[in-house]
This record gives sequence, structure tokens and C-alpha cells, in this order.
Amino acid sequence: MPKSNPVAALWLATFALFVMAAMSAAIHEAAKVAPVGQLVFWRSAVALVPIVIYMAVRGQLRASLRTKYPHKHLIRGLLGCAVMFFSFISLAYLSVGVATALSYLAPIFSILAAVVLLRERPGGVIFLGVGLGFLGILLMLYPSLVGAEMREGALIGVLAGVAMAATNALSRVQVKDLTRTDPPASIALSFAVICSLVGLGTSLFGWAQLDGYAFSLLVGAGLLGGVGHVLMVEAVARAPVSLLAAYEYTGIIWAFLFDLLLLGVVLDAWTVSGALVVVAAAALVAYGQGRFSNKPVAAQ
Repeated sequence: MPKSNPVAALWLATFALFVMAAMSAAIHEAAKVAPVGQLVFWRSAVALVPIVIYMAVRGQLRASLRTKYPHKHLIRGLLGCAVMFFSFISLAYLSVGVATALSYLAPIFSILAAVVLLRERPGGVIFLGVGLGFLGILLMLYPSLVGAEMREGALIGVLAGVAMAATNALSRVQVKDLTRTDPPASIALSFAVICSLVGLGTSLFGWAQLDGYAFSLLVGAGLLGGVGHVLMVEAVARAPVSLLAAYEYTGIIWAFLFDLLLLGVVLDAWTVSGALVVVAAAALVAYGQGRFSNKPVAAQ
């Protein structure tokens, strides 16, 4: 186990967030020519390469192949596949920045699920965050709703982003349950394998013929996704989760930079405002849950 090193953890998290934003940008471009199932397969299958190498170097590969709860891995894997499918649909219709902002709705949906299913009663700060989250969605949709014509695909992209956040909230619950019995490496490995198989299954419905550029985007997305996972695991190993929780939201900066500098996407003021409101709402909900406290989080 690496020694606690918050500075190193923040640098690792910075690189991880940058790499994951780059992966989203690659998917955004590849989605112009390839169907979602093909994107999911390449993203998951190629990501296995850096993940397996990392596990082998750390001596975790053998332990990751054993589990007493294969059915739980299957459920988590299928939920994760749903998250990935919705995420890639969102990236196909929206900018990287907006799609990333919508992913931050996951903790908000987790709160709503706790209220409905577990009868929990969150404090006022959390309810304020939930309200702000939905206000942010309305701001992002405003140009489409008031325009003479709905911007092509905008509503589909936002609905896919919301569905992604909702399924991600359920997936997090399953991951939390699995970490009580299985190492994180095992969860990551089973997830990548299951998503690869599900994505491969969609080939029966037809995949696109890829040129060299599209193929490089898909392979790059897979490698970036795997490397991003490894970097974040190493960051978590060096600092309390509570420290990294707040820092996680800086990923929106990289996402908007990729939109502006690399993809040439010009966002209107309503969209940017809505995205920032969603990020602020997610941070407020996390604060209300006590995730930003200075107390170290006990190892699970």
C-alpha cells in the first residue's frame, strides 16, 4: 500500500481527469461514424490492456480472477454497460463539457433514491443541491425549448445524460456492496469484460466500416479509459477519498477546454451556465453528505 501523499494524489487525479476528458473527446468524434455498441466494445476491450498490465505488476491479477459472488459482478457489469451506453449516446449529441456536467447528476439521483427507497431524510443543504441540479438541466435545455426549432439531437443527448446519471447512481450502490467482499481490481476487470461482450453482441445489428482515423479514435479511447482508471486508483491509494471528492469536479474544466481548443465547439451562455449550475449542485450535495470533511475515510 503506497504511503499517504496528498500532493502526489492530486497530481495523479489531475492527470486522470485530463485523460478521461480526452477519452470523452475521442468518443465524441468517433460517434460521428460508429454506432454506440461498437464504441462500447472498443472502449472496454482495449481498456483491458492497461488494466491487466497494471494488475499483473501489482500482483493482483490472480486475486482478481476469483470471486464468491459472480452474480453480483454480472449485475454491476450490466449496470455499468447501461451507464456507458447512455454516456456515449449523450456524447454523440452533446459537447464533451455538457455531457460531463450531466454525469455529475449521479450523486443527486443517489439522494433521490435514498429518499424514495430507504426513507432517508436529507438536510436542507442537500435538497437545495437537488433543486439546483434540475435548474441546471432546464438552463441547458432553454435554447432548444424556446427556439423555433429544437436543436437537432439536443433533447436526446440531455435525456441520455440524465439516464446515464440515474443508472450510475444505481451502479454505485452495487459497487459499494461488492467492495465489502471483492477488491476494486476484480470489479474493474469484470466490468471491462462484461461490457466488451455486450458491445461485441451488438455487431449482430451491424457495425460501421472504420477508416484509419476512426479506428485510431476507438483504440485511443480504450487506452485512455484504461490509463485513466489506473491513475485514479493510484490517486485514491495515496489520499483520503474525502480529499479527492471535491477535486473530482474540476474535470469540467478539461472537458470545456477540449470542446473549445480541440473540437472547436462554441457553447452558448445558457449551456455553459446550466453546466456550471449542475456542477455546483453536485458539489453542494456532496458537501451536505459530508464528503468534503477533513477526516480520512476509513478503508472499505
